[in-house]
Amino acid sequence: MDRIPASERTREKLKALMAGQSEIEDGRSELVRLAARLIIEESLEAEAKDAVGRGYYARGAAPGTGYRNGYRSGRVKSAEGVIDFSAPQIADREEPFCSKLRGMLGQRTEALEALAIEMYARGLSTRDIEALFADEAGKPLLSRTAVSEITERLWAEYEAFASRDLCEFEIVYLFVDGIAERLHLGQPREAVLAAWGILADGKKALLHLAPGTKEDTASCKEFFQDLRRRGLPDPLLVASDGAPGIIRAIEECFPRAIRQRCLAHKLRNLQSKVPEDAWPEFKARAVACYQAASPALARLLRDDIVATYTKDLPSAVACLDDDFEACIAHLRFPLGHRRAIRTTNLLERLFGEERRRTKVIPHAFGERAVLKLMYAALIRAAERWRGIRITEFEQRQWKAIRDELNADFAARTSPVASTPVTATPTRLSSKDRT
Repeated sequence: MDRIPASERTREKLKALMAGQSEIEDGRSELVRLAARLIIEESLEAEAKDAVGRGYYARGAAPGTGYRNGYRSGRVKSAEGVIDFSAPQIADREEPFCSKLRGMLGQRTEALEALAIEMYARGLSTRDIEALFADEAGKPLLSRTAVSEITERLWAEYEAFASRDLCEFEIVYLFVDGIAERLHLGQPREAVLAAWGILADGKKALLHLAPGTKEDTASCKEFFQDLRRRGLPDPLLVASDGAPGIIRAIEECFPRAIRQRCLAHKLRNLQSKVPEDAWPEFKARAVACYQAASPALARLLRDDIVATYTKDLPSAVACLDDDFEACIAHLRFPLGHRRAIRTTNLLERLFGEERRRTKVIPHAFGERAVLKLMYAALIRAAERWRGIRITEFEQRQWKAIRDELNADFAARTSPVASTPVTATPTRLSSKDRT
């Protein structure tokens, strides 16, 4: 039996399977694996034949060409699972024999599967990928089922991402936003929350992506608490839209941070309350207010807008005044950072990329399918993010803000501050009584 080529033994197994003589349950998958194994082993044996200059049973060898010396097992990954094969070994050569084909097998298979994952992550459906991976005769190299199995690696990547330790990230600015997705078939869309941050070295990092029932306080608190459990330090600033649930969760979970209201969302809210003909002027004044040189100047400009428009546009003025201090929170930070921290636009752009991908997979319902596609789209976009430049002066500004926030938190939570002071009655003099 040992003198029979490995490819012949594989061929016999393949014939037995096709004749129904095998007891293997998953016959289709085993058929594919055996067929691939046969092709690999025949190719390796042909390479060995060329190396020694004679067939398997032929005698007579040229000096230095060596002789066959058994087999060595090998493995290659495929869409149908791991394929074991036997590679012929050659001994007694002037130069050691090294199979070029065997060295290429794993690389080509892994590259093919990695390419399928990238195509899926960048917007192609499994049907599109199946059509692209076809030979000259139109026969698919990867079936739709195989593509689906390959893309399941994204779920393992997402699970590792969603549970990683965040202690290494020294977060200065944290940004949070949500997007509604159809996580469950036949159910209303539900929020998927995402968080990214700017680190102390100026780099940007995607931190978390997790589903929530909606942007309510409970879901947002659980989202933030998961970040804290994994070691996320206190940021200096947390930016979000105006959803009440997110706002309350930020204030409860990050009491040492300043909250920034996203100005892009705020301006859209204002536009809905101002007539179209009056909007250009009102917008210019609102933008000048939000982008003032200092918080004090912003308040003066706000007061001027209120005095000018209270009579004609009361709802717009009320919207401008609502949560105003959070809208100008970025003015307390270094001038060069303000443009980057006053909105959640980076997440908005990522959500746009993610929506473009989900459109080509209209039936990608289910939490698992949606999350792995969202993760694939967001993490790849995050790899191209540009950081911001941090100077020593800006680092000193950060330290001053941090000291101020710590002092304010200590004052708010100290026993003296939390205990109500009871006024002590004073005794009136005879002169005071009169």
